[in-house]
Amino acid sequence: MLTALTQASIVGALAVADLVKSSLGPKGMDKILQSTSRGGNVSVTNDGATILKSVLIDNPAAKVLIDISKVQDDEVGDGTTSVCVLAGEFLRQAAELIEKKMHPQTVVAGYRLARDAALKALDTAAVDNSKSPEAFRQDLINIAKTTLSSKVLSQDKEHFAEIAVQAVLKLKGSTNLDQIQIIKRIGGTLTDSYLDPDGFLLDKKISVGCPKRMTNCKVLVANTPMDTDKVKIYGSKVKVDSVAKVAEIEAAEKAKMLDKVDRILAHGCNVFCNRQLIYNLPEQRMADAGVMAIEHTDFDGTERLALVLGADIVSTFDTPDQVKLGRCDLIEEVMIGEDKLIRFSGCPNSQASSIVIRGANEHVVDEAHRSLHDALCVLSQTVKNTAVIPGGGATEMLMAQAVEEASQKIEGKQVLAMEAYARALRAMPMHIADNAGYDSAELVAELRAKHFAGKHSFGLQMDTGTVEDMWAHGICDAYKVKKQVVLSSSEAAEMILRVDDIVQCAPRQRQQ
Repeated sequence: MLTALTQASIVGALAVADLVKSSLGPKGMDKILQSTSRGGNVSVTNDGATILKSVLIDNPAAKVLIDISKVQDDEVGDGTTSVCVLAGEFLRQAAELIEKKMHPQTVVAGYRLARDAALKALDTAAVDNSKSPEAFRQDLINIAKTTLSSKVLSQDKEHFAEIAVQAVLKLKGSTNLDQIQIIKRIGGTLTDSYLDPDGFLLDKKISVGCPKRMTNCKVLVANTPMDTDKVKIYGSKVKVDSVAKVAEIEAAEKAKMLDKVDRILAHGCNVFCNRQLIYNLPEQRMADAGVMAIEHTDFDGTERLALVLGADIVSTFDTPDQVKLGRCDLIEEVMIGEDKLIRFSGCPNSQASSIVIRGANEHVVDEAHRSLHDALCVLSQTVKNTAVIPGGGATEMLMAQAVEEASQKIEGKQVLAMEAYARALRAMPMHIADNAGYDSAELVAELRAKHFAGKHSFGLQMDTGTVEDMWAHGICDAYKVKKQVVLSSSEAAEMILRVDDIVQCAPRQRQQ
């Protein structure tokens, strides 16, 4: 029999897996996440990592599943729901074996053998078109469309797949997604979203009185206080015997500020971007000198701006000869919807681009951002690991068949665990079909027959509810994502199966 604690661990993990199971696949449902804190913020999503991050959990085994979902999100960006559901299926099958008096360590040993066979089969299914740019770009488009088909962007997946692929190919093999800026603007529809491939958009306004358009720009990017520098002597008092002395202190402060502005202008810049506020006095002096001033370029905005323009972020202004100024061809204000933004055109860093997401309300725009971010993560990883595999549950069926074939050569009790592993893999296409409202038993039986006949690229086409060739329909996944799903879910299931007791730890003693 299962010990009570092993039972509690598995039940807790299964509850989490069942929670996100209904959001798996192209016809998966969304969840409304409602905050219990004041304000009761609401968000609508079907992103596994976002759902699990927000769930209130006190079961330690369930936290293991939440952690693997988070790792999947950080590592490859997509497959966060799959990894959780697959780990849950492994545990469900293992619980039945342990119920029949099989030792958990035997199950773990069988799962290890099965995982090796599954990954070997996954390798054989992978196709690499990186030698042909045209075919590889089409692979990237197909991966983006498959990733987006289970998200809120599924209706406009062609449009967003093109945006995501253009942005990622501009990175030229880098996985630094900071160079892709995503700006969210409520209003319009999702189809009004677009990629600005040449420009960098900054969600700020140009200071009052400064030029609103500048060509051949030399940009100084700074992080320095530009308020009238108060006498910052904390905990001390200055006593004066007349108001004239106060005026002298204020005059000294102004002189100090204007001296700082003159040191900034000595750099020969015609655009000054500062992370902090710029008060009226320095702003006026800069406007008089014909310099465009932009304040409050928030922190990631400042870092990204320096990256895009090829500039240094400066805090002191005594060595103008050592400071690298950013350059671009044109800076101007543009309107997006009802808002003004600043557009930097002709930047030297050709890898940077900006994506503007439009949508009917805040929830739609936020979910579109999460979906697009997933697609960008997957594509940037695929550009490095260029192999692709058929989607629609084809690889799960292939791996299950490979595990069953490998189990025929094993003589120990691990055979039962390997067969259970294969059943768990076959449960994934069943969930995808169930979520679409089709007869999953019939579809998976038909799919299994196709695979035994050697048609390993066949999977579930959920728009029509039939079994089709996935390559013909352009339904494919990134090899790296699927490999990470199998590895993470197997390890998480093994980890939970090895537990037989939960020990409460004493609170940490404070140092005397």
